[in-house]
Order: sequence, then C-alpha cells, then structure tokens
Amino acid sequence: MIKILFALILGASGVLAFSPFDYWPMAYVSVIGMLFFATQSSCKTALYTSYSWALGFFAFGINWIHVSINLFGGVPLILSYLAVLLLAAYLSLYPLLFTYLIQRFQIKSAVVFAILWTFTEFLRGWVMTGFPWLQFGYSQIDSPFYGIAPLFGVQGLTFFVVWIAALLMNSIKAGLNRTDRTLALTASSLLMVLGLAFAAFYSGGKISADSSAKQSSSSAKALTITLVQGNIEQNLKWDPNYFSNTINIYQQLIAPHLGKSDLIILPEASIPTLENQVQPLLQNWQAAVHNSGSELIVGTVYHDESQDRFYNSAIVLGDPHNPYQLTSTNRYNKHHLVPFGEYVPLESLLRPLGSMFNLPMSNFKQGEYLQAPLTAKGVKLATAICYEIVLGNQLQQNLANANSDVILTISNDAWFGDSIGPWQHFQMARMRALENGKAVIRATNTGITAFIGNQGQVLQQAPQFEATTLTTELKLETIATPYSVFGDKPLYLLSLVLLVFNILTALLRRKLQQLATLKTR
Repeated sequence: MIKILFALILGASGVLAFSPFDYWPMAYVSVIGMLFFATQSSCKTALYTSYSWALGFFAFGINWIHVSINLFGGVPLILSYLAVLLLAAYLSLYPLLFTYLIQRFQIKSAVVFAILWTFTEFLRGWVMTGFPWLQFGYSQIDSPFYGIAPLFGVQGLTFFVVWIAALLMNSIKAGLNRTDRTLALTASSLLMVLGLAFAAFYSGGKISADSSAKQSSSSAKALTITLVQGNIEQNLKWDPNYFSNTINIYQQLIAPHLGKSDLIILPEASIPTLENQVQPLLQNWQAAVHNSGSELIVGTVYHDESQDRFYNSAIVLGDPHNPYQLTSTNRYNKHHLVPFGEYVPLESLLRPLGSMFNLPMSNFKQGEYLQAPLTAKGVKLATAICYEIVLGNQLQQNLANANSDVILTISNDAWFGDSIGPWQHFQMARMRALENGKAVIRATNTGITAFIGNQGQVLQQAPQFEATTLTTELKLETIATPYSVFGDKPLYLLSLVLLVFNILTALLRRKLQQLATLKTR
C-alpha cells in the first residue's frame, strides 16, 4: 500500500514540470521514479506500481476535463471526476505496456528505455484518434535543452528526458550496489548524452541565428495584427437570448482597430450560431473591413448543406481578391475532432445513455487532413483550431505542404474555466512555434490569447478572463528547422537504428559468454 501511495505521489509530481507550474527538473525526478518502479525484480510489483505512477500522473494532469463535463455537460460533480479517472485509467495502460516490455525482455539499456517510451507514446497519440497530452518534452521548452525541439520535435525532447532519467537511475542503482564498473560506464554514457544535448542546443541556436540574419537581410514582411478576446462565458455562449450581446461585444472590440490593423482575428466559434443563418451580419462585416482596408478572420459553425455536414470552421472576410460568400474556398474546416466534445464515437449506442454524451455542438464532421492555408493580406496562415495545435505531426505536414508564413490557432478554453488545462494547451502552442521555426498567433475566447515568436518565446500575452484586444506588429520571420522539413521521421529512424544496434550487441555479448563458458570446460 505504501508503494502504491508513493507511486501515485511521484506520478502526480511530474505534472509540476508543465505549465502553469513550470518546474521543468521535476520531469526527470518523476521519470526516474517511474523507471525504478518499472525495473523492480518482481514483475507483479513493477506492473502495479508503474500503473499507480501513471494513474497519479494522468489523474492530476488532466483533472481539468471534469469542468466541462460537470458545468456544461450537466453531469454531477462526483461522476465528472469518475469520468476523468476512467480516462486516466485508460491512458495509464501505455506506461503499463512500457513496463511489461521492460519486464518481458529484461531491458537494462537506458537508450532502449527511451525507445520503448517513444513507441508507447506514439501509440497513445494514435490509437482511437489519440490523446498525446502531457508528453514530457513540452515541459522542457524553457529548459537548457529546448534546442533539441527544432531538430527532433517534442517527441525527441521526450526521448531525451527518458534517456537522461534512465542513465541517472542506472547510476543511482550502480552506486547503491557499489558496482564501480557499471557506475563508470553509466557516468560516461550520461556525459556523452549531455554532450549530444548541448550540441543539439548549439545547433538549434545556430539555426536560429543564421535564419534570423537571413531574415533581417531580406527584411521579413510585417503585419499589424489584432487578436480579439471576447470573454463570453461558456454558460451564455450558446444561449439564443445572449446572442445579440455576444455580437455587440465583438463589434465594440473590433471597431477601434478597423483601418489601423492589417488583420483582426476572432476566436473559435466566435459567432454562436450557424454561419448559414447570419449571412446578412457577415456581409456587413465583410463590407466594413473591406472599406477600412483591414481583413478579418472569424471562427464559425458551418453547415455544408450539399452534404448535410457540420464543421468547426474559420473564414476570412475582407479579402478583395476572394470576397466572402458561404461557399468560399478561403476557409479551414477542423480535421481532428475531440471525442465526446465535438463528436461521439459509437454515436447510436452512447448518445441515448445520458447528458455526458450530449455536450453542446458534439455532432461535427472532419475536414480534410491536408488543407490549403487561410490567406489574408497576402499571407498564408496554417490553421489549427483548438485541440489541433496539440498534433505536431499534422501541423508540420500542413506547413510543409503549403509553405505557410505563420501558424494561426483559434480556441475556446472557456470550457475549462480557470484550471491548469488552458496553460498546458498554451505551452503546446509554444512548442509548435519552436519546432517549426514559425510564429504562432493564438486567439482565444477567455485566454490565453498571445503572440508567440518563432523560437517559442511569448512576445505578448493578454490577461485571462477579460474582454480585450491584443495588438502587435508581427514580423513574419521563419527559421528553417530540420523538424519543419522532416517531422518525426528522423527520430523514428534513429530509434530503429539504436534498437537494432542494441539487439545485435546483446546477441554478440551472449555469444561471447557462451564461448567463454565452453573454454572453461
């Protein structure tokens, strides 16, 4: 029982490495604990303690989900927490699989620990559309090792965290067992990996410096951009009686910036009704921004009547070369939908079971995986709506496909109140900027609305829970990062090469031991 409690606490402590806490060294402390549990001599003990670690990690790390289930799904508080616990129990199966593989094959190699963790994290981000939340690489964005991200992405940073933690664990074990040879080998390996990390850090910095020099010499384009944060309470957002108030709030926030800002951006689903039903309003906005010389991006709910499909969408108003209309091609339809929030898996079976499976606006359809970027003021904006900013691989492919200038993400984190969820979401948006070497523009309903530089740095940030605007002159500087070109492929290839090398080395060592045994006979 004490082991389980300790494992739960150590797992939960790993969440402190992420925003809004940002104690990044805690990632290594927590993972070292996980590896100690996973490598115990008793397989049964290893499995139940590592599962307890994972349960503590995910239950604390994603507890913010209960806010939307309880407040907006109409589910009693205790049942909303139970739903979070069930999701955490599912997510904990992936660290459990990690431990099983370690026990099954009696893994001792630190780098193989990192390879297996990468494999199970890949599965967690892929199975049933995936939920790649709380990858430890995100916690390192403000650490000295952030330079790994432009090379290998957040998964590469996660690989590094587990590798370093495994080497430290092996050193601690060797010290406790007083095995000098193992300690020396582990220490030398640790120094080598840290050397590689600082080489990556230097490379990432050099890439940034070289690209910045090129950008300054070619005078990168700059736009004056205004982000509008309406701060519409979620319990009022879809209330028909509050609709006119919502529109008035946005119009009052937009008006001072017409003709002064090149581009004005509203958050996800900022117009809380079907786009099809407010064509006169949108045509008025279209005329207003066009006459002022500004352009406007609006999050909408779009009904494609030809196919009877509903989309979480974003449109551009005021483009003189492509005037807005309902069938406009200058539109982005969200591809990666949130299970139960935007669509219900096994809908015919689950919807009749209760309000938990009937959240507002949970009947969307997917847009295409690869889509043309939105274009406004001659600039290409690779768009990710809300949850999609979490999916680094999808965004990287869309960026590479269209050679976009900047990343735009619009969101509505009002679903999760003042919990830690929006801060974790914001940290992920920062990572997308660092990985791809492109600025991120983030417009949200209640916060965190911000401009993020092409190295993941926060340029400007609006306060949460205020109806306000945020304006800046954003230089569209781009850093040509390896990750923006190759995505996760180099990491997967490196993992495969290292795994094969370790397997061959183990087989050779076993053969030599057999030969030595025969000679002694």
